[in-house]
Amino acid sequence: MKTINLLFVTAFLCLTFSFTANAQSETKLGALLAYGTEVESIGIGANAEFPIVEKLTISPSLIYYFPKDEAGIKINWFEVNANANYYFLDEDGIGVYGIAGLNYSSVKVDYDDSAFGGFLDDYSASDGRFGLNLGGGANFNIGGSITPFAELKYVIIDGGQLVIAGGIKFSI
Repeated sequence: MKTINLLFVTAFLCLTFSFTANAQSETKLGALLAYGTEVESIGIGANAEFPIVEKLTISPSLIYYFPKDEAGIKINWFEVNANANYYFLDEDGIGVYGIAGLNYSSVKVDYDDSAFGGFLDDYSASDGRFGLNLGGGANFNIGGSITPFAELKYVIIDGGQLVIAGGIKFSI
């Protein structure tokens, strides 16, 4: 099974980079700040944008939300995204795009009983779920190799989550 997964990932990367060489856009790497409505926390992350064909890019990202600690319960949450961005408008210094893609979210909850005098046992649980991303975003071309951007997406998953993100992308 691991061999099949490795072959699939290798083939996907080879296809991605072969299409990227033929596309007219630039490859970009970036950093972002995000807020998730379900986790109710701010997160930091990294993203990339690989051109495939005119007006279409592949945009993977990773967001790690700052842990929350409430009454001895610590919550850690992160998400990995594999999105496709389709540019509807790309002129006059702004690029507006739609987002569609896959999401993997992981949540880990730890309960530390020392906050309540040690009468109960410590507890830990984690869960990971796959979902779908739908949304939109905009790149703001200010000249040079740095591009500010903003995104709004909804993650269709148990409970759902609206994610508001902004950051910068660097052309490489």
